[in-house]
Amino acid sequence: MKKTAVIFFLIMAVSAFTGAQKKSSRNLPANAAITYLEGSFHVYDRLQKQIWSHPELGFLETLSSAAHQQHLRENGFTVEAGVAGMPTAYVATYGQGGPVIGILAEFDALPGLSQDTVPYRKPLVEGGNGHACGHNVFGAGSIAGAVAVKQWLEANRRQGTIKVFGTPAEEGGGGKVYMVREGLFGGVDIVLDWHPGTQNAVSTGTGTAIRMIDYTFRGVAAHAAGSPDKGRSALDGVEAFNYMVNLLREHVPASSRIHYVIVNGGEAPNVVPDYARVSYYIRSPRRDVLEELTAWTGQAAEGAAKGTQTAVSHEVIAGFYELLGNRRLQELVQQKLELTGGVIYDEREREFAREIVKGLNLSDTILAGVARVQPLREPSAGGGGSTDVGDVSWNVPAVSFNTAVFIPGSAGHSWQNAAAAGTTIGTKGLINAAKVFALTAIDLYSNPQIIQEARQEFEQKRGAGFQYVPLLGNRPPALDYRVKK
Repeated sequence: MKKTAVIFFLIMAVSAFTGAQKKSSRNLPANAAITYLEGSFHVYDRLQKQIWSHPELGFLETLSSAAHQQHLRENGFTVEAGVAGMPTAYVATYGQGGPVIGILAEFDALPGLSQDTVPYRKPLVEGGNGHACGHNVFGAGSIAGAVAVKQWLEANRRQGTIKVFGTPAEEGGGGKVYMVREGLFGGVDIVLDWHPGTQNAVSTGTGTAIRMIDYTFRGVAAHAAGSPDKGRSALDGVEAFNYMVNLLREHVPASSRIHYVIVNGGEAPNVVPDYARVSYYIRSPRRDVLEELTAWTGQAAEGAAKGTQTAVSHEVIAGFYELLGNRRLQELVQQKLELTGGVIYDEREREFAREIVKGLNLSDTILAGVARVQPLREPSAGGGGSTDVGDVSWNVPAVSFNTAVFIPGSAGHSWQNAAAAGTTIGTKGLINAAKVFALTAIDLYSNPQIIQEARQEFEQKRGAGFQYVPLLGNRPPALDYRVKK
């Protein structure tokens, strides 16, 4: 590397760090947690980029989970690894006694979304994995918040416990569901959650409950030209099934979603395929409607098998509840998010963001939103997306929020998101999230009445006699669901 290039790199690195320090000069409380975070930008910038550089799919996040665990151990947490039958899941604990506050941490990537940290499409590995949902930032921000809370507990000699739940495979595998099913959230008073977004806002929607089901059709192989009458096409079964599901879309509630991909449709056109598999996601804001849609879809699969003289079987890969909101916690987090404020770009980051929105044919005036905090919205049903946080929220009072990690206008699960998440923009967003975690937890430790109020609301919304039944049943973790078969 030429000397001038080295000098330029050092200037930019110092500029990014200095900008991050300037950004934090708001009227935040002068406590050990905030002091720690304002001096640790470089620590979590390095951690999130380490994970971003090695994007690992669900249940395969060996390096990412290890990086989390190492950092937590180095900061005084006791770590239990490989929990609930998942090698990359962990629970890290610091402190003693109550209240017990949990923070969720994710770290899985997405397939096919490899991307460099540049404002144009440039895969680092063609067809490779990428952090297009920002879980590299998600996990690092959660850890930063937990360590900051630890600093406050220690400095103030306060009783209380902080737990980090390292939850693998959110993108389809549902790691949190297995952790809930195994009772790992027992004894936790409140769970705090966040997610990278395009704005700074408390989440008030319910999202959708989901079942992820693989349907496998089996037929009889034959020469497609020489003896097609001897064959029974498993692919015909899949295609007939998909056709029927596309017809039934007209007759399902507008808030529901059904989508699929054919994972295996055969090997060669001149061979009638005796094996074909299609993966379905079925969603609804209401679990009772989801049950009806799942049954109807299953009937379509059976009908397709009969009509093509093939056989069909199915496997529930995962299933998540819709989110159960808690207004008391949402109001508390809104206060802390407004105190922390939005994300402030430096000139280098602003130019990167301008190029992203230019490529989306949008005006760069949209970028002003990252520096603002959105007003607290009214609770709403639906929203399209699904998350295994839903199962947690029906077992422990929980709250979620977003900070501006992604560039406004970017679609979810896009290369634009993967590009932004690996930059200092992502680090600024995670530091803000960590501050919100710390400030919220400090209030909960200092005023247990808030926990009681949140619990009362939680019990009222769940209803008397509620019993948790996982939508994925008793199946073991689908540790190979991202492994091509």
